[in-house]
Amino acid sequence: METEPMGKVLVTARIENLEDLFRAEKGEIPVDQVRTVVVTDALVDTGATMLLMPKKYIAQLGLKLFRTRQSKGLGGEAAMPIYPAVRLSIQDRDCTVDVGEISDDFPVLIGQVPLELLDWVVDSRSRRLVGNPEHGGQHVIEVF
Repeated sequence: METEPMGKVLVTARIENLEDLFRAEKGEIPVDQVRTVVVTDALVDTGATMLLMPKKYIAQLGLKLFRTRQSKGLGGEAAMPIYPAVRLSIQDRDCTVDVGEISDDFPVLIGQVPLELLDWVVDSRSRRLVGNPEHGGQHVIEVF
């Protein structure tokens, strides 16, 4: 029996400073001043829980430390800096999620919580995200 290696799922992700978006909506700053990061190689990581971003992108977004939480990973346990929510957009869907800080050696990692909020599932065979088949591929938020 032949098996195919599971591959990386890379996506383009747009990440915006939520506070800037609110300020732009109120007319306090122009829309073009909303701090935004667009990455074309965000890695979908179903082993991660949240949106994890390298420190360099967190600095570009101007996010301020919100709290620190214990985290577990391949390197063991460590304190992880957590930053306030951003707007994350992947393809035509967006959500609001907090950000965990990771080393600049890593790509942006899209974990389970954002995937759930965006209602994407991983199609490992085609190495892409697809709309949740349980919802007919449509973006549905479960409330029960």
